[in-house]
Amino acid sequence: MKKTPMTIAGAEKLKAELHRLKTIERPRIIQHITDARSHGDISENAEYHAAKEQQGFVEGRIANLELKLATAQVIDPRTVSADGRVVFGATLCLMDDQSRQEVTYQIVGDHESEIAQGKISISSPIARALIGKELGDVVEVQVPGGIRRYEILSISYV
Repeated sequence: MKKTPMTIAGAEKLKAELHRLKTIERPRIIQHITDARSHGDISENAEYHAAKEQQGFVEGRIANLELKLATAQVIDPRTVSADGRVVFGATLCLMDDQSRQEVTYQIVGDHESEIAQGKISISSPIARALIGKELGDVVEVQVPGGIRRYEILSISYV
Protein backbone atom coordinates (compact mmCIF):
# COMPACT_ATOMS: atom_id res chain seq x y z
CA MET A 1 0.00 0.00 0.00
CA LYS A 2 1.36 3.40 -0.99
CA LYS A 3 2.25 5.61 1.98
CA THR A 4 1.31 9.29 1.85
CA PRO A 5 3.22 11.90 3.84
CA MET A 6 1.40 13.73 6.61
CA THR A 7 2.50 16.06 9.39
CA ILE A 8 1.91 15.24 13.05
CA ALA A 9 -0.67 18.05 13.27
CA GLY A 10 -2.50 16.70 10.21
CA ALA A 11 -2.62 13.18 11.65
CA GLU A 12 -3.88 14.48 15.01
CA LYS A 13 -6.63 16.47 13.27
CA LEU A 14 -7.79 13.35 11.39
CA LYS A 15 -7.67 11.24 14.57
CA ALA A 16 -9.77 13.83 16.43
CA GLU A 17 -12.39 13.87 13.66
CA LEU A 18 -12.46 10.06 13.55
CA HIS A 19 -12.91 9.89 17.32
CA ARG A 20 -15.77 12.43 17.19
CA LEU A 21 -17.52 10.54 14.41
CA LYS A 22 -17.25 7.19 16.21
CA THR A 23 -18.10 8.36 19.73
CA ILE A 24 -20.61 11.16 19.13
CA GLU A 25 -22.07 11.14 15.62
CA ARG A 26 -22.47 7.38 15.11
CA PRO A 27 -24.36 6.81 18.42
CA ARG A 28 -26.51 9.90 17.79
CA ILE A 29 -27.54 8.65 14.34
CA ILE A 30 -28.23 5.14 15.66
CA GLN A 31 -30.53 6.69 18.25
CA HIS A 32 -32.33 8.69 15.51
CA ILE A 33 -32.84 5.49 13.51
CA THR A 34 -34.18 3.68 16.58
CA ASP A 35 -36.55 6.55 17.35
CA ALA A 36 -37.78 6.72 13.75
CA ARG A 37 -38.40 2.95 13.67
CA SER A 38 -40.55 3.23 16.76
CA HIS A 39 -42.99 5.40 14.82
CA GLY A 40 -44.19 2.41 12.82
CA ASP A 41 -44.04 1.81 9.07
CA ILE A 42 -40.56 2.80 7.86
CA SER A 43 -41.34 2.64 4.14
CA GLU A 44 -42.81 6.16 4.18
CA ASN A 45 -40.96 7.51 7.22
CA ALA A 46 -38.91 10.55 6.15
CA GLU A 47 -37.09 10.73 9.50
CA TYR A 48 -35.91 7.14 9.13
CA HIS A 49 -34.71 7.63 5.55
CA ALA A 50 -32.90 10.87 6.46
CA ALA A 51 -31.17 9.18 9.40
CA LYS A 52 -30.14 6.21 7.21
CA GLU A 53 -28.74 8.61 4.60
CA GLN A 54 -26.80 10.46 7.30
CA GLN A 55 -25.55 7.13 8.64
CA GLY A 56 -24.22 6.22 5.20
CA PHE A 57 -22.39 9.53 4.96
CA VAL A 58 -20.81 9.18 8.42
CA GLU A 59 -19.81 5.54 7.84
CA GLY A 60 -18.22 6.53 4.52
CA ARG A 61 -16.30 9.34 6.19
CA ILE A 62 -15.12 6.99 8.95
CA ALA A 63 -13.85 4.51 6.35
CA ASN A 64 -12.14 7.33 4.44
CA LEU A 65 -10.40 8.64 7.58
CA GLU A 66 -9.31 5.16 8.64
CA LEU A 67 -7.78 4.59 5.20
CA LYS A 68 -5.96 7.93 5.25
CA LEU A 69 -4.52 7.18 8.68
CA ALA A 70 -3.59 3.61 7.74
CA THR A 71 -1.65 4.80 4.68
CA ALA A 72 -0.13 7.86 6.35
CA GLN A 73 3.58 8.24 6.83
CA VAL A 74 3.63 10.71 9.70
CA ILE A 75 6.68 12.95 9.47
CA ASP A 76 7.96 15.28 12.18
CA PRO A 77 9.92 18.04 10.40
CA ARG A 78 11.92 18.69 13.59
CA THR A 79 13.52 15.26 13.31
CA VAL A 80 14.34 15.31 9.59
CA SER A 81 18.00 15.87 8.75
CA ALA A 82 17.45 18.55 6.10
CA ASP A 83 20.81 20.38 6.20
CA GLY A 84 19.12 23.70 5.47
CA ARG A 85 17.15 22.42 2.50
CA VAL A 86 13.42 22.63 1.87
CA VAL A 87 11.79 19.33 2.82
CA PHE A 88 8.31 18.05 3.60
CA GLY A 89 6.95 19.82 6.69
CA ALA A 90 9.27 22.83 6.39
CA THR A 91 7.85 26.29 6.95
CA LEU A 92 9.15 28.85 4.46
CA CYS A 93 9.15 32.59 4.24
CA LEU A 94 9.31 33.59 0.58
CA MET A 95 9.52 36.88 -1.28
CA ASP A 96 7.13 36.97 -4.23
CA ASP A 97 9.14 38.89 -6.86
CA GLN A 98 6.02 40.01 -8.72
CA SER A 99 4.10 41.51 -5.80
CA ARG A 100 7.18 42.20 -3.61
CA GLN A 101 5.29 40.75 -0.65
CA GLU A 102 6.46 38.13 1.78
CA VAL A 103 4.43 34.93 1.95
CA THR A 104 4.74 32.09 4.46
CA TYR A 105 3.96 28.51 3.53
CA GLN A 106 4.29 25.15 5.23
CA ILE A 107 4.61 22.14 2.95
CA VAL A 108 2.10 19.52 4.12
CA GLY A 109 0.35 16.38 2.88
CA ASP A 110 -2.33 16.45 0.21
CA HIS A 111 -5.14 15.90 2.73
CA GLU A 112 -4.13 18.73 5.04
CA SER A 113 -3.45 21.61 2.65
CA GLU A 114 -5.31 24.86 3.37
CA ILE A 115 -3.96 27.77 1.37
CA ALA A 116 -5.79 30.32 3.56
CA GLN A 117 -3.73 29.05 6.51
CA GLY A 118 -0.49 28.99 4.50
CA LYS A 119 -0.41 25.20 4.18
CA ILE A 120 0.39 24.02 0.67
CA SER A 121 0.25 20.46 -0.61
CA ILE A 122 3.45 18.57 -1.33
CA SER A 123 1.89 17.90 -4.76
CA SER A 124 1.37 21.58 -5.60
CA PRO A 125 3.56 23.18 -8.28
CA ILE A 126 5.04 25.61 -5.74
CA ALA A 127 6.00 22.89 -3.26
CA ARG A 128 7.44 20.64 -5.96
CA ALA A 129 9.60 23.52 -7.21
CA LEU A 130 10.80 24.37 -3.68
CA ILE A 131 11.71 20.86 -2.46
CA GLY A 132 15.48 20.51 -2.18
CA LYS A 133 16.21 24.22 -2.52
CA GLU A 134 18.21 26.24 0.04
CA LEU A 135 18.09 29.61 1.75
CA GLY A 136 18.56 32.45 -0.75
CA ASP A 137 17.64 30.37 -3.80
CA VAL A 138 15.28 31.90 -6.33
CA VAL A 139 12.70 29.50 -7.71
CA GLU A 140 10.56 29.91 -10.82
CA VAL A 141 7.19 28.20 -10.64
CA GLN A 142 4.70 27.65 -13.44
CA VAL A 143 1.28 28.43 -11.93
CA PRO A 144 -2.09 28.83 -13.70
CA GLY A 145 -1.53 32.60 -13.89
CA GLY A 146 1.91 32.28 -15.51
CA ILE A 147 5.43 32.05 -14.11
CA ARG A 148 6.05 33.27 -10.54
CA ARG A 149 9.46 33.78 -8.96
CA TYR A 150 10.06 33.29 -5.25
CA GLU A 151 13.18 33.93 -3.22
CA ILE A 152 13.60 31.77 -0.12
CA LEU A 153 14.08 34.16 2.84
CA SER A 154 13.92 31.61 5.67
CA ILE A 155 13.39 27.92 6.32
CA SER A 156 12.26 26.51 9.66
CA TYR A 157 11.37 23.02 10.79
CA VAL A 158 8.60 23.29 13.40
